[in-house]
Amino acid sequence: MLKTNLSIYLIDIIALFFLYGLLHSSNILNKNRKKSFLFAIMLTVIVILLEAGTILTSNENIRLRSLIIFFNVFGFALSPVIPIALIAVIDIKFIQTHKIMLLPTFINIAAAILSPLLGLIFYVDANNQYIRGYYFFVFVMVYIINLILLFISTFLICKKHHYPIIWKSIFLSVFTIAGTSIQLIVPSVYISWHCITLSLILYFLLLSEFDNSFDTLSGLYNRATFEKAVKQIKRQKAFSVIAIDINDFKIINDTYGHNYGDSVINSIAIILKESLDSRYTCYRVGGDEFCILCKELNKDNIEYHLKKITDTLSEKRAIDSRIPTIAYGYSVFQGGKKPDFEKIHKEADDQMYRYKKLHKDLALKSNGD
Repeated sequence: MLKTNLSIYLIDIIALFFLYGLLHSSNILNKNRKKSFLFAIMLTVIVILLEAGTILTSNENIRLRSLIIFFNVFGFALSPVIPIALIAVIDIKFIQTHKIMLLPTFINIAAAILSPLLGLIFYVDANNQYIRGYYFFVFVMVYIINLILLFISTFLICKKHHYPIIWKSIFLSVFTIAGTSIQLIVPSVYISWHCITLSLILYFLLLSEFDNSFDTLSGLYNRATFEKAVKQIKRQKAFSVIAIDINDFKIINDTYGHNYGDSVINSIAIILKESLDSRYTCYRVGGDEFCILCKELNKDNIEYHLKKITDTLSEKRAIDSRIPTIAYGYSVFQGGKKPDFEKIHKEADDQMYRYKKLHKDLALKSNGD
């Protein structure tokens, strides 16, 4: 049994180091997520080594007593940090803005450090035998609380940012919770870190695909993600499409340079994200072209949000007159029949081009006057 457990730990550590090397040498994940992921991997390796140490030193050799205490103190202190590290992998800003969620973890760390003196979570007797302390439940409760926080925060983060991987992420967090809880219930079954290792690999695969769904310049979803969303939206009963184009963008690039043109695209993207709620999902589908897929069917509400976009843009133009205007058009499909997305999208495009032509005509008239 001892050899089996140690062999599993060795396999987990090898897999984690392979994942660490793969992640460290690639640019698949964004910078903040990558740092959090590397931290989570190394933290898991350390905790696995600590647990392996407790197994190897669990005998009556008095000379190993200090080692047993060391392994248990740090093992109990660091284990509940793993779920928090996984939350940071998804979105570290969530932890930075909800620091109160770290309180149970710090309580557990303090209890673990004081355990050799007070026997809170555990103690090692004179015969070098490990015994659970009267407050062992503190460790269990904190670990469970952090696992629940992982589930809740995953849902809230994905919902807030309109992440299309919300259900995959929730399933993965449930898998992590279920797998690691078994060892809490049956301590003799050493599978928690095997489950965590597998979860980290699955998180890497999931988030790699997710981060590749974004346009690097605008931070909006890219064309490939738009095409995937179109396939899914075809199965919905009703939806709306909004087409947006930057007016005179070629002139902007030619006059002020491509760097300024890039900053314009980024500024427009920020305005879109700040002006729209969770019913609207924005995509950059071309150089200066954006498309929004939404569940909103009320035309007045759509017009309200579009006006919000143009009003914010006007405020920006009052500061920097070089910023161009935008043209937009939209089409609402009310359901009741099989949708023809190409036709619906074309209706939005046609309306947008009529808007663009009107803008050019007004500009020419203004110049003529």
